[in-house]
Amino acid sequence: MDTGAVSETGKISSENQYPSSRYAWFMVIMLTLAYILSFVDRYIFGLLVEPIKADFNLTDTQIGLLMGPAFGVVYATMGLPIGWLADRKRRTLIVAAGIALWSAATAATGLAKTFSHIFAARMSVGVGEAALSPVAMSIISDSFEPKSRGKPIAFYTAALTLGAGIASLVAAGVLTWAKTVPQIELPIIGVLAPWQFIFIIVGLPGLILAIIFTLLREPVRIKETDEDVAPALGLRDMLRYVFQRFGAYFGIIAMVGSMLVVVYSQGWMAATFERTWGWSAEKYVFVNAIIMLSLGPLTVNFAGWLSDWLYQKGRRDAPYLIMLVGMCILVPSAIAATLMPSPTLAFVFLAINLVGIALASAVGPTALLNITPSNIRAQVTALYYMIISLLGLMLGPLAVSLLSDYVFGNENLRFAVSTVPLIFGVPALLFGFYARGAYVCELNKIQG
Repeated sequence: MDTGAVSETGKISSENQYPSSRYAWFMVIMLTLAYILSFVDRYIFGLLVEPIKADFNLTDTQIGLLMGPAFGVVYATMGLPIGWLADRKRRTLIVAAGIALWSAATAATGLAKTFSHIFAARMSVGVGEAALSPVAMSIISDSFEPKSRGKPIAFYTAALTLGAGIASLVAAGVLTWAKTVPQIELPIIGVLAPWQFIFIIVGLPGLILAIIFTLLREPVRIKETDEDVAPALGLRDMLRYVFQRFGAYFGIIAMVGSMLVVVYSQGWMAATFERTWGWSAEKYVFVNAIIMLSLGPLTVNFAGWLSDWLYQKGRRDAPYLIMLVGMCILVPSAIAATLMPSPTLAFVFLAINLVGIALASAVGPTALLNITPSNIRAQVTALYYMIISLLGLMLGPLAVSLLSDYVFGNENLRFAVSTVPLIFGVPALLFGFYARGAYVCELNKIQG
């Protein structure tokens, strides 16, 4: 395969290096399927908290540790060493190993006998899932030219809402079913509670997908800029590169990070609907799943199409602009949703909020990749996911609980949920507008 030639400007010509469009999209579909499975495995735990808590006699603090630090810290921090490895080794094998690990760990959650067993399983899920997105973004960026990356990245990102929606529907069915079926007996394994059975069911398909990824070939690493001529850089050099361009990178991270704080704070939404309007968890989860599945993927893929269309019309900062628009929709709708006088109006604002979330999440990685040389893409992407994941998982749920316990009172949970986007979203949005100039400047340096 042609490896490209150096042009008079010193840039590397990547002509004829990209894989065929058919194979590139096949790889995106496979990566997206993996992402959907990962999010189902991740999201299902939060929807089954009550039966897990009851069967193991756990405290709220123990549940909080399983929902946050057990998964989040490992998921966030393991991305960097995996990103370093992905900039040097075969990426499809790294993805295969990650899928196998998180799938086996999800199934093992259903077989756990103690709190420590569940804690270890959740940590293993975090390690496995940390291998996916940094590697996936590196593969996608080497499969599509910059002007065409918006749609495949958005397609991949749509797995967030698809996975959450699928997990919600599964959980709604399980919560209803569990009231009529006290236990299940399986050969060899023995008697299981319904929630244990569902962890085994959602974990097993990933093992098949892991085998498939070992057979896939990955794209050639594309050399697009002067920096790409050099071999893959180490962690220290990558960090130096990013911090020398603080405004350009952290404008993106501030907006997407605050978005995730809001998203994870909405993990309290089922409890909010119950305490405010008397809705059961099953009813909230079902309605929320319908909204997520109908609006989320459509909006995400529209954002990807719009990003590419604007880029080809000459607006190379299109991903950043769409992210700003998404944040302008996300922040006020998140503040207003739980303040509504009825659950119907609350869901109207949550639907609007989902549009903002989908717009911002769809183009964040595209904006990031477009200013990052290929020889550090996996590491920069890992750093990106590490920071935004730590922000979301550590600040989102905890901020709501602290505001509820110490400011508004537990009976006024909706005010706590409403305050989080005010505290974190508004400053991030303002910084996003401020940092746009730095982003455009860096974009012009990278892409000429």
